[in-house]
Amino acid sequence: MKVVPGGVPKTVVELAVRLKKESESEAERRKDDNLRYDHVWCVFDIDEHPFVPEARQQARDNAIDVAVSNPCFELWLLLHFQDQTAHIERDRVARLCRQHMPGYKKEPRLCELLKPRQEEALTRAAQLDAWQATRGNAGENPSTGVHRLVRQVRAVRQSPTTGTM
Repeated sequence: MKVVPGGVPKTVVELAVRLKKESESEAERRKDDNLRYDHVWCVFDIDEHPFVPEARQQARDNAIDVAVSNPCFELWLLLHFQDQTAHIERDRVARLCRQHMPGYKKEPRLCELLKPRQEEALTRAAQLDAWQATRGNAGENPSTGVHRLVRQVRAVRQSPTTGTM
């Protein structure tokens, strides 16, 4: 698994496309399909970023999956603790995260701290996406696609051919 630091959505997707194409070229050059990426994901927020629709389209055009959170990634964290169906601003999401996790800050160990609540978050996020879709509001605030990425990572980890990551 390769994780690359982010930026604005369009830049994130452009980098993912470049890295994917490089892996494909290297696989062809060395005649080794194992050098190709099995899956490529881009994770980004809506926030106030420009060109989000263009980033999504470029990802689709290049068979890259996206996990978009609206309004922000912290919505995924919040769903570990509570349902959220009303429109919410990112400042409020951050406050609620700090309320549920005193001393909250983005850091690698956060995943381990939230792991016991992951099933709840997966369920809430999937239900939220389904609810938004039935209303004709897929991807609108609030929503997050991070649950699809987490499920994909779990599937890869549990695959008998890949073992653990």
